[in-house]
Amino acid sequence: MTAVFETVAGQLVPAVTADQMREVDRVAVEDVGLALLQMMEHAGRTLGEVARESADGGRIVVLAGDGGNGGGGICAARHLANGGADVTLVLDRADTELTGAAARQRRILAATDADVVTASVVGEHVRDAAVVVDALVGYGLSGELRGTAATLAETTADADTIVSLDVPSGVDATTGDAPGVAVEPDTTLTLALPKTGLAEAAVGDLLLADIGIPRGVYDALDVDYTDPFEGARRVWLRNRT
Repeated sequence: MTAVFETVAGQLVPAVTADQMREVDRVAVEDVGLALLQMMEHAGRTLGEVARESADGGRIVVLAGDGGNGGGGICAARHLANGGADVTLVLDRADTELTGAAARQRRILAATDADVVTASVVGEHVRDAAVVVDALVGYGLSGELRGTAATLAETTADADTIVSLDVPSGVDATTGDAPGVAVEPDTTLTLALPKTGLAEAAVGDLLLADIGIPRGVYDALDVDYTDPFEGARRVWLRNRT
């Protein structure tokens, strides 16, 4: 594992492949007992903060899929709505097709006044937004984006400002390759550890978010890890390659 990133203070931060990140998540959940929803809550809250700061009072549109990345986006929409932001959620599938934690986040979101619209009318919303949040697909992407997710990713070309969660949708988290359509964000908020592909892809400014994974998880996987956050929820990273 090669450290290819550093904080602005010069602290090295190791990068991981998609497979290594899966192991981090597995050990955190199965061995340590950290719940997926706990990590998702940290990710969503921080994503909401970054989107709000970037929007400077303007409209925010969140594009979300299923799985952990989509769940984080839906969670961010809730935190934004709770704080009074003008936020619209666009899902890449019907509510009934969401699964697991993403489905649960959608049920919770229903208790807010966030707007939820269909993908078929997303174009007008993206053009009018101050910020578009890309939470379609995270490090689990295999191959190119397809279907509605690809269509939604294409609409971001009309956006003024884009914030991607973890990895820009359409980008391979390990290699940085984009075999099909891919989002090109102004800012990427990556989670826990940066992914190796972020050193090669167009990611904009890179932020690292603390999602509450304890040091023991990294120790169990022999990750040479020193906490880069120093009490903050996020830190800026620089590419050292």
